[in-house]
Amino acid sequence: MSIKLNDLPISERPYEKLEMYGEKSLSNSELLAIIIKTGTKEETAVSLAQKILNLNTENKSNSLRFLEQTTIEELTKIKGIGRVKAIELKAVCEIAKRMARPINTKKIVIKEPRDVANLLMEELRYEKREILKVIMLNTKNTVQKIIDIAVGATSKIYVEPKDILKEAIRMEMPKIIMVHNHPSGDETPSIADKEMTNRVEQCAKLFGIQLIDHIVIGDGTFESILSKMHKR
Repeated sequence: MSIKLNDLPISERPYEKLEMYGEKSLSNSELLAIIIKTGTKEETAVSLAQKILNLNTENKSNSLRFLEQTTIEELTKIKGIGRVKAIELKAVCEIAKRMARPINTKKIVIKEPRDVANLLMEELRYEKREILKVIMLNTKNTVQKIIDIAVGATSKIYVEPKDILKEAIRMEMPKIIMVHNHPSGDETPSIADKEMTNRVEQCAKLFGIQLIDHIVIGDGTFESILSKMHKR
């Protein structure tokens, strides 16, 4: 017979604690325990949750972001975490990620690089691979669409200008912004980043499209490539 949360003293039960004091009063392990629901013969759901937290080997901070990159296979290696519980945990991670996205990007106006960072920082800052996105804007700099262009390796991404511009040409968008992340957390643009920016800017002009910027996302930081290039 497994050890259930109801077997714990009332003061230690995550369900009752949340109901009485609010969700902010719960620790990470208690929040995970609510999702896990039951433990094993030897352990409570809270202690199982702590084992999940121990998978966070790269970053010992209090963040739960590591769960986004934790696989179902890694979770099920923990005794007491079966396939269903692992899938539920991954589903909750995706829900949290989607909740962080703006409700309606089409109402967002880009006025400065920080607006781009605010729009995509939470989605990109913890990614383990480089992802290149293109934001398409109308003449008033209002976001019309955001598309994924390519997914690269952990340290680089390569894509042809035609692939970056294809959708903007099809939609007859006058302006675009390129955005990609650096999994290292360092937002400093590489030489390749600058070269790609220059190529796309020149190609875009041929189609009457203005490349407004190319933003590099780090871990809570960002840098505008074009603003520095144009200051020279």
